[in-house]
Amino acid sequence: MRIIDIINKKVENQTLTKEEIDFFIKEYVAENVPDYQAAALLMAIRLNGLSDAETAQLTDAMMHSGEVLDWSYLNKVIVDKHSTGGVGDKVSIALCPILAALGLTVAKMSGRGLGHTGGTLDKLESIDGYNFSVTDQQFRDLVEKHGIAIVGQNQKLVPADKKIYALRDVTGTVQSIPLIASSIMSKKLATGSNCILLDVKCGNGAFMKDINEAKKLGKLMIEIGKKLNRKIAVEITNMQQPLGKTIGNKIEVLEAIDTLNGHGPKDFTEIIYSSGSTLLVLAQKAKDEVEARKMIDEVINNKKAYNKFLEWISAQGGNIKVFEKDSKWFNPQYKQEIIASQSGYLKIKSAIDFGLVAMKLGAGRSKKEDSIDYEAGIYLNKSSNEYVNKGDVLFTLYSSKPINPELQKELLSAIEFSESKHDIQTVFAKLM
Repeated sequence: MRIIDIINKKVENQTLTKEEIDFFIKEYVAENVPDYQAAALLMAIRLNGLSDAETAQLTDAMMHSGEVLDWSYLNKVIVDKHSTGGVGDKVSIALCPILAALGLTVAKMSGRGLGHTGGTLDKLESIDGYNFSVTDQQFRDLVEKHGIAIVGQNQKLVPADKKIYALRDVTGTVQSIPLIASSIMSKKLATGSNCILLDVKCGNGAFMKDINEAKKLGKLMIEIGKKLNRKIAVEITNMQQPLGKTIGNKIEVLEAIDTLNGHGPKDFTEIIYSSGSTLLVLAQKAKDEVEARKMIDEVINNKKAYNKFLEWISAQGGNIKVFEKDSKWFNPQYKQEIIASQSGYLKIKSAIDFGLVAMKLGAGRSKKEDSIDYEAGIYLNKSSNEYVNKGDVLFTLYSSKPINPELQKELLSAIEFSESKHDIQTVFAKLM
């Protein structure tokens, strides 16, 4: 078998066999296929696509290019949730302890943020002492004892995706739904979860801008799951506006805690209930969404969800004393309020602009080697569809460094005012 024959076959829009796909992945990871030939095949895939069967076979080959975690010895339903990334997306920090408090087992690997989207690990690392760099055995022990762990991505898992993604990034082959789906699914399946919720963000603050393309990606990932005997659900959610009222690291952790105590913003709370109920039904812990939402209500109201959060953070070395009422854990040195110059119903037109401003404040990275300012971020004193009076505080910017006044202009250019409310959907679609 030769890689050039596989490239030519896909150039001619023919279907690749499982053996040909396995050969490409195995030889590329072993560095027997050079980048230029791999790039040629990826471009042929971008232009001509893959069938659902080919995409499932590619996912399977990538998943088995390294270690695959096996939780079968626990005899429990292992759940995971993945977001394609957005602005103010702190869902995992609130959702995972809720699921664990309801008897599901959460074994999650997360990554860092880059650009305008924040990473779950960065937010958790803002908690003093939180340790995400654990050994495989420590990961297993945490999951077995506490029913929840969120750790850093294991370098032994899915090496094929690391190599292929880096190549796609520089060869114009990122925008390929089969390649996106196989990248996401290979990583999620390699962590050994039985039930997986995929939150596909859609809007100008997300990777997927178009609702139809987002649905296409979602349906494909469900089909991959079926072919590989995993339960997959997909939610298409709104990323035209930031999620919740906070963007940053410490400030987002605090909003997740507020939500666990029943005081979260309306849109963020709705995502938590929607995602939580979808996973509870998928894992057969609840018969329908109505029952699932009541179960979530119960563990929030009786504090079991928040207590599970504290147990989880403490188990991974985090100092939970920082969450006590009189703590000054979130203590930025500089802040700047942005004042409304007119009245009307607020409309945030661009989530990405808010993400970029937060990054410039220090809450994110423009390059992988950049350091994070955990105090930096934005608080949305007013959200979309709230009525604003002239002179009201719209947004508050925070940082450990003096704040560039030009950032105010960037945020003001991303909003407008109107005489009436506009329609906002939090969850566009659920696919199962």
